[in-house]
Amino acid sequence: MTAAEDAGVNLEAPQEGRVFFSNVRRSLEFEDEIVLVSVGVDIGSSTSHLVFSRLRLERLDSRYVVAERTVLHESEVLLTPYAGPADDLTIDATALREFVDAQYALAGVQPELIDSGALILTGVAVRRSNARAIGELFAAQAGKFVAVSAGDALETTLAAMGSGAAARSIREGCRVMNIDIGGGTSKIAVCENGAVVAQTAVDIGARIVGMDAAGRVQRIEAAGARLAAEVGLTLQVGGVPDAAGLQRLVQHMADRLFEAVQGGALHADTAALLRLDGLPAGAPPEVVTFSGGVSEYIYG
Repeated sequence: MTAAEDAGVNLEAPQEGRVFFSNVRRSLEFEDEIVLVSVGVDIGSSTSHLVFSRLRLERLDSRYVVAERTVLHESEVLLTPYAGPADDLTIDATALREFVDAQYALAGVQPELIDSGALILTGVAVRRSNARAIGELFAAQAGKFVAVSAGDALETTLAAMGSGAAARSIREGCRVMNIDIGGGTSKIAVCENGAVVAQTAVDIGARIVGMDAAGRVQRIEAAGARLAAEVGLTLQVGGVPDAAGLQRLVQHMADRLFEAVQGGALHADTAALLRLDGLPAGAPPEVVTFSGGVSEYIYG
């Protein structure tokens, strides 16, 4: 049984302007409860993954609200593939397509059975020269997908909401700061009463210097080259950097990030890394949370 069959969903052909979502041939026009199969696709500068879900929607007055969400299949996390050491501006669309196709097969879901979905490009992935080509992987389902290229402000807000930081600020009645550390950027959001009241983003991330398993440099982002130069570390594609120099680079990145977190006036080199206006000086947060790929290391 496929995930879609398990969800009890069958997308029927349109009849008289109505689109049927259930196997008893009832339409959105009269349905008080709807079950959909949805897929969320996140393509980031560091990692990419998919989540297939069953959504149960209930009518509330003139609109529908999600009453229940069940995860049908969670893909493995893929290190976002790039075309090659000599080209740091292109995501490998072929490798990404193979990964996506494999996850559909593992989920037991055929693309045509997806009722709704969301594709989001985040971090440095948005700025790649072939970001449009990545979106076209899902062009056949364009009518079903919401496609978003998340700018820094939107991505910072999404991280604050998705991590639970905003909800925690309501639940505990406190000022919560969420620091989302990704592959190409770090996003900082300050939440009060469920809302993001201050935010910034900075060019610091786990893959601004991309390395292979043997420790050879594969890609160097502009921010990575700038930070390495500030600590006297020579980087070259194909080369193996000095271990002590890498440690200096990591410490320097952490120092710059924590300066940005504190807000107020910044050193010129830190200000040069900002992708949004810096945080204003103000009361420190009562709670600090971390999200993004690096958070797995922070939380052990």
